[in-house]
Amino acid sequence: MQRQSWEQGVAGHAALDLGLGELAVLLADAAVTRQQPDGRLGDAGGEQGAVNGAAYGEAVRYAAQVTGDPRFASALDAQLRWLRVEAPRADDGTLFHLLGGREVWADTVYMVVPLLAVTRHPELAVAQVRGHRDRLHDRRSGLYAARWDSDQSRLTHPEHWGTGNGWVVAGISRALRLRADWPAGVRDELAGHAREVIDACLAYRGEDGLFPDVLDDPATFREANVAQMLGYATLTGVADGWLPSSYAVPGRDLVAAADRRVDGRGLVTGVSGAPAFTAPGTSSEAQAFHLMAHAALRRLPAADAGAGRPGPAGPRTLPR
Repeated sequence: MQRQSWEQGVAGHAALDLGLGELAVLLADAAVTRQQPDGRLGDAGGEQGAVNGAAYGEAVRYAAQVTGDPRFASALDAQLRWLRVEAPRADDGTLFHLLGGREVWADTVYMVVPLLAVTRHPELAVAQVRGHRDRLHDRRSGLYAARWDSDQSRLTHPEHWGTGNGWVVAGISRALRLRADWPAGVRDELAGHAREVIDACLAYRGEDGLFPDVLDDPATFREANVAQMLGYATLTGVADGWLPSSYAVPGRDLVAAADRRVDGRGLVTGVSGAPAFTAPGTSSEAQAFHLMAHAALRRLPAADAGAGRPGPAGPRTLPR
């Protein structure tokens, strides 16, 4: 499928989770080929994303380790320098999502937090979670708003977009998986926050196992990718021990609900659709999260995974 930078990055995550190392290296090669001079991976097509290219970083890091090609290592260093020093950000260091603006988006949590975690910058990873939480998290509902404008000091998109909440919990879950040695207390803080948001989202699950596109607005269309993102996060949490095993039940159900939306061509239908993500359709990121959710399902202990459930091969251990 044709992809923008973050979609190619999530495709790389799916390849890594499925143990498809050669594919991950090919995806990483495309990311480096299209890298901007400022370090943003995969953004040569004129995208205005300040952080989206960082989703590529995990595959580029993998390629550097398995090939020994210094081209990949240099590209990763440039991407990290952009995130750590040069990317536009608020006074407290919270990254802005787009160039030419000062908006904080929920999506950014997924784009940058796992990469910062796995590249020995855990303090920066948790700082991004905290900065986004302070601006976007509604403590009353437990849900995330979509966007905050720093110039106006207010939410410009206060709706509790399902996919935005999915980006947050999937990003934290992936970061917790990729790094074991968090500073004291940080792992529990991140895991507790992810669980809080997962629980808040699950309250809006319908009888079909899916969610409204805006979680607390039943008039919006039924959306399937947030089920996959929550399924991925929930099953990852169970497999990695920061969620109780009882969460395997809703995790399996979320994946099964998304499975029912797969058409005869293998496309997950009824997701927040590319390119505008404002109406039901299909998307590369939904395809990737479908695969990632199934890979997470296969990581569950046998007692939690359910007998005979089909799915792709489990992930190989990623090099550190």
